[in-house]
Amino acid sequence: MEILRFPGLGWELPISRVALSIGNLDIYWYGVIIAVGFGLGLWVYLSHNRTCGIHPDEGLDIILWAMVGAIVGARAYYVAFQWDNYKDNLKEIFNLRGGGLAIYGGIIGALIVAFIVCRIKKLPMLPVADAAFPGVMLGQAIGRWGNFFNMEAFGTNTTLPWGMTSDTISAYLSRHQAALAAQGIVVDPTLPVHPTFLYESLWNLIGVAILLLWLFPRRSYDGQITLGYTAWYGLGRFFVEGLRTDSLMVGSFRISQVIAAVSVIAALCIWLALRKKYKDKPLTVTYTALVKEDGR
Repeated sequence: MEILRFPGLGWELPISRVALSIGNLDIYWYGVIIAVGFGLGLWVYLSHNRTCGIHPDEGLDIILWAMVGAIVGARAYYVAFQWDNYKDNLKEIFNLRGGGLAIYGGIIGALIVAFIVCRIKKLPMLPVADAAFPGVMLGQAIGRWGNFFNMEAFGTNTTLPWGMTSDTISAYLSRHQAALAAQGIVVDPTLPVHPTFLYESLWNLIGVAILLLWLFPRRSYDGQITLGYTAWYGLGRFFVEGLRTDSLMVGSFRISQVIAAVSVIAALCIWLALRKKYKDKPLTVTYTALVKEDGR
């Protein structure tokens, strides 16, 4: 048990990483929250399969395989950019309980596997992605609260009232103070920091509402929801990543911030080009055989 403090608000919250213990097995809040995020995201995805012309049974097969790709991709991405921490102890690569998953790696891995499964099943990829990404964003919004219990994914010092601190946060900043200074990031381990996990979670929740309540009813071509997700998530991630103290780096660049910037620009350019092409042309779902095969 550790105390997470919000000095500006006068809050002190006792936090434990362990949700419950079964014998000698500890079940961590991080895993519980990820599971909840996955479950709710899956529900959103399956509830929109038919809207996109994909039969839920087919859609479930694809997303389950995509989840395997997401886990492998998230871990591989993280390890690749933290190779010095693993090269002398390769067994640690498979120690997922020790942490180390990267969202962009998970998205890339999931898309690769989903594309392969769609090709095998002879299903169109873009409608599947359109149905999936609102659920993905919801899962990300919920999953970020796992960082809250781990006291990780925080930012630089702040004087804002919701700035937080703890022994874990202070210890991390003390260990990495010199490395951060070399990147031009000055931190004081004794002062509160930005709860960047919270910023990203709130940003993603707003994004889910935009995708489901505003963009989905106006969907006029396959891939439109995917572009909306890419632009919205990338925009928020670009600014949040700039505050973080644990970014994966390539030289002096935060790799997730670079990917976010490129994805936003690419998504907006494609959006503008397709918006003109499909203006006033309502989308016709062309995969009705899949929708009607069970009589519904």
